[in-house]
Amino acid sequence: TIPAGLLGLLFEEHLKSVFAVGKIVSIALILNGLILWGAEHLRRKQAERTLSDQRFGWRQALQIGFAQCIALIPGFSRTGSTITAGLFTRLSHEESAHFSFLMATPIIGAAALLKLPHLFASRHEPFFGPTLFGAACSALFAYLTVKFLTKYFETKTLSPFAIYCVVVGTISTIVLWMR
Repeated sequence: TIPAGLLGLLFEEHLKSVFAVGKIVSIALILNGLILWGAEHLRRKQAERTLSDQRFGWRQALQIGFAQCIALIPGFSRTGSTITAGLFTRLSHEESAHFSFLMATPIIGAAALLKLPHLFASRHEPFFGPTLFGAACSALFAYLTVKFLTKYFETKTLSPFAIYCVVVGTISTIVLWMR
């Protein structure tokens, strides 16, 4: 989690200004889908032996940590990039998903803590109630999503997510470039 956290802190404003353009995000979404599809394609060609048969070490953890950095670009999925990196380091789908979800907790928690002061510094009408409700809903749906995806990855692949990203990214790109 450390590489993404450091890069996020150092380049947050720059990343927002450069990548907060719909056309760029839609293209990044297509690239995200292609990366997911490529990981599945490569995974099928690899031997069936996974890292669960071996020792998981710092090298593999750092590779997955650096892959999480790509999600600083809007349109790229943090979960998708870390699961993909897990597959490249020979983790199974299920192991990659577990590791990805474990990595999410500190970075999402830290981002929330960094943004909390902005909530209280607002001069507009109090947003605390709606924000608390939104956070509770997010926590509930994050829990349900993790539960679903953990079960899903016991037997399934990233291919449906790859197709979704490419299709939505392509439609978005066409719509945005026609404007």
